[in-house]
Amino acid sequence: MYYRWEICQIEVFRKIFNLIRIFFKKKYSYFVLYKTFGFFPTNITLYERALLHKSSAKKDTNGCCQNNERLEFLGDAIFNAIIAVIVYKKFPTNNEGFLTDTRAKIVKRDTLDKIAYQLGLHHLIVISTNIRNHKHIMGNTLEAIIGAIYLDKGYQKTKKFIEKRIINPYVNIDVLVKEEVNFKSKLFEWCQKHKILLQFQTLESFTDNSRNTIFQVQTLLNGNIGGIGIGYSKRESFRHASQMSWKKIRTEKVFLQKIFSVE
Repeated sequence: MYYRWEICQIEVFRKIFNLIRIFFKKKYSYFVLYKTFGFFPTNITLYERALLHKSSAKKDTNGCCQNNERLEFLGDAIFNAIIAVIVYKKFPTNNEGFLTDTRAKIVKRDTLDKIAYQLGLHHLIVISTNIRNHKHIMGNTLEAIIGAIYLDKGYQKTKKFIEKRIINPYVNIDVLVKEEVNFKSKLFEWCQKHKILLQFQTLESFTDNSRNTIFQVQTLLNGNIGGIGIGYSKRESFRHASQMSWKKIRTEKVFLQKIFSVE
């Protein structure tokens, strides 16, 4: 009995020693991440991967490149879900359309890029100097960090990080709700990110009773109709069609499946 207890003690001390050894080996990284995110990571490897752009990634023993793209995918979904909860609770009487628009304003790529720079992620990311200034790389990295936090700390800690380190210091939701969403730009960015072919197709034009020209257009995402927009200018009709398409992307799983099933 005493012998078993002694073995258990040795095992506990061995684990503690390994944790201390890892901590001091990566002491600088731990404190840099604490200063940036407000907490010490449990699994620092997740954050190292979140900060590793594919341009600087190396293949592992299985021949796979370890970079931040998978964490970016996860972080994008988690960030959207948490922002939806925040907006839902902040505006308890507003309709679904208002909530969707408000969330879209918060999670748009330009906003994430700015926040990523304000957090200092441009000093931490491992990336080829040739593409460092490419558009939306920093916003994508922030999403990867959110994915890493979720896997490392769970939902509540991730929500706390988003509220304290992103929303409170950098996002004024009350001001944002007064801004108009550029749905055409959002749709274009989303399609570009997911390698979806986006087309705007004019269906017809006609005149109203006052002889004003009305345009009707539709969006095609990999050949699937996203939305149909009508307006007194092509710009207005494009905006309406883009807004309808964006709503379908966010709410209709069957529509998403059709888009991504096209080879």
